[in-house]
Amino acid sequence: MDEEFKETSYQSFRDTVDGYGEGKGSDLLMDPAAVEAAKQESLLEKDIDHAAKLRAARESLGFSVKELASRVGISPEILEEVEAGKSILPLGQLIKLSKALSLKMSDVISEGDKPFTIVRAGERKSFKRFGKSKEEHRGYEYESLASGKRDRLMEPFIVTLNPSDANEPSAHDGQEFIYVLEGEMDVLVGQTKDVLGPGDAIYYDSSDIHLVKAHGNQPARILAVMIS
Repeated sequence: MDEEFKETSYQSFRDTVDGYGEGKGSDLLMDPAAVEAAKQESLLEKDIDHAAKLRAARESLGFSVKELASRVGISPEILEEVEAGKSILPLGQLIKLSKALSLKMSDVISEGDKPFTIVRAGERKSFKRFGKSKEEHRGYEYESLASGKRDRLMEPFIVTLNPSDANEPSAHDGQEFIYVLEGEMDVLVGQTKDVLGPGDAIYYDSSDIHLVKAHGNQPARILAVMIS
């Protein structure tokens, strides 16, 4: 069985190498497509490893999937997808998940191992959050601006809010600061509703009932800093 595996693995390697060489494109280690594919596979493996850590934290506390999902306010099916590395929660629910597991929000997003971090524009770690497949044009995408910093107290993001019919306010521990970069954003905090445009900012306690979403049918980009 081992010999068969070795032969299959070697043949796979040979098939890959045979695709390179004179007149066949870049060197195996320098081909941009191959390098990018390896990078994406590595990122996927990290996401899965991180998801496994969340599952281990849940199990160490003795929570079942159903119990933890109830504490966070999500369905058990969604939590199973998160633990499998197949789904990302909205930011508010990520905070609730970290609290339920006695973790910091940074432990849930990315633990980080550097004393400080510089994140270039093309190096932001991106997370996409959409609804069901039939609603893929809705939802939002957020890019972490400090995922490599260890022991961080703040979580800064660039968030793209896509037009959505969602109208589900949330409340959780912490505080949030939002600065509008592009477009317009509907905001609800407590009983106050308003529309913010480029250059406008808002700072509120996350424990207040709140909701932010793109205004109208155009997306908005915001800088959001969260403290949990």
